[in-house]
Amino acid sequence: MNLHELTIHEAHDLLKKREISSVELTTAILDRIGQIDEKVDALLTVTDELAMVQAQKADELFKTGEVTPLTGIPAIIKDNMCTRGTRTTCSSKMLENFVPPYNATAVEKLKLQGIVMMGKSNMDEFGMGSSTENSAFYPTRNPWDRDRVPGGSSGGSAVSVASDETIFALGSDTGGSIRQPSGFCSVVGLKPTYGRVSRFGLVAFASSLEQIGPITKDVTDAALVLNAIAGHDEKDSTTVPHPVPDYTQSLIPDVKGLRLGIPREYFVEGMEEGVKQTIETAISKLEELGATVEETSLPSSKYALSVYYIIAPSEASANLARYNGVKYGFSFQEADSMWDAMEKTRQYGFGPEVKRRIMLGTYALSAGYYDAYYLKAQKVRTLIRQEFDQTFEKFDALITPTSPTVPFKIGEKMEDPMQMYLADVCTLPINIAGIPGICVPAGFVDGLPVGMQILAKSFAEETLLRIAYAYEQTTDWHKQNPPI
Repeated sequence: MNLHELTIHEAHDLLKKREISSVELTTAILDRIGQIDEKVDALLTVTDELAMVQAQKADELFKTGEVTPLTGIPAIIKDNMCTRGTRTTCSSKMLENFVPPYNATAVEKLKLQGIVMMGKSNMDEFGMGSSTENSAFYPTRNPWDRDRVPGGSSGGSAVSVASDETIFALGSDTGGSIRQPSGFCSVVGLKPTYGRVSRFGLVAFASSLEQIGPITKDVTDAALVLNAIAGHDEKDSTTVPHPVPDYTQSLIPDVKGLRLGIPREYFVEGMEEGVKQTIETAISKLEELGATVEETSLPSSKYALSVYYIIAPSEASANLARYNGVKYGFSFQEADSMWDAMEKTRQYGFGPEVKRRIMLGTYALSAGYYDAYYLKAQKVRTLIRQEFDQTFEKFDALITPTSPTVPFKIGEKMEDPMQMYLADVCTLPINIAGIPGICVPAGFVDGLPVGMQILAKSFAEETLLRIAYAYEQTTDWHKQNPPI
């Protein structure tokens, strides 16, 4: 038995029976990181000493029996979530040496559950990208084909799970950044409803769009992590005070009677034929399991890409104004004046994609253009949200591809931002509407992973998990390991 290949629930059963210890599990993961990470570059920081201390503490808890399903379980945290005493860089030179004095709420909740933090994962700088090539430090490689991207911006988190460098990871999703890399790496990625999980301590990119969520080896693990991190937080006024159900109760291998819609707009022009066929096969499997399947239409979805690339950069322009070299982060010192220092700090501290989006957002918010761009985008956002609400009156869930393509080659789209942005065409509308979505492994095309996306109405994560679990139980895609 390879301990690094265990899921959360498998590891928990062994830990509870005292057949393995958390120290043994943590050591196995650290050994795996030492063997594998130089091949995929998934991690920016490995917290080996902290991990061993936490593992020893977890083993003491197992002696008393006061444990949770996550006690003693190794985890990786995306490097845009504050971790007290451990540097949090957002994969940017701007925050290269930043060490937060507090934990993000999601991280604190996991800590209270007794997890073992193994380290921080690589990402696109400040979450801006779809390939993890925009990291200021190095690109992360897809373990299924190391010449290809893992998706982004949570590429490091997805790769660490797919490569067994951790048992699970946290990612954040602003326009598909959990689901798209999960699809590209053949793991499970869940974006909760906006307001379901606290964003306190998540370094802000686009505050009205982003959510923290789990990246795991199977659907059961996703439910377990969501149980731990969901809920109202007084430190985040956008969290909703809904009670948190036990999401594992929705893991039943049955979709009989569920109505599933297939929105034709998500099978976009230019979609690779292999991806289309793989998703159609997955939909047929759900139909065999007893679900009712019917084509539907979400006509406003075609505007989602344009809406996203007005709203997200506008919010980024405001959120990233705080990086001026005065209070924390990178500061250019050899300047003639305060204004020159501020300009040079931003010039040398931010990468090209971050600068591109700040300029887009600043333009959209500028006098004379605010009504034409930002205000209009917000109106269309409302239409997209209303369209989803109306569709969910008829359907329990919607099924779409996660991405129109398989993972593309590293460097292939770096010179063409528009082609890169189109990689998220199937995931962006979900963030605009604030609804939950999950990606599950659905197959392979020429050895490259394809993910299926399942969508439901706000706070209907149980429905997502039920459908994903039922599908997963009839396939073995999630059990296949990359040839690394």
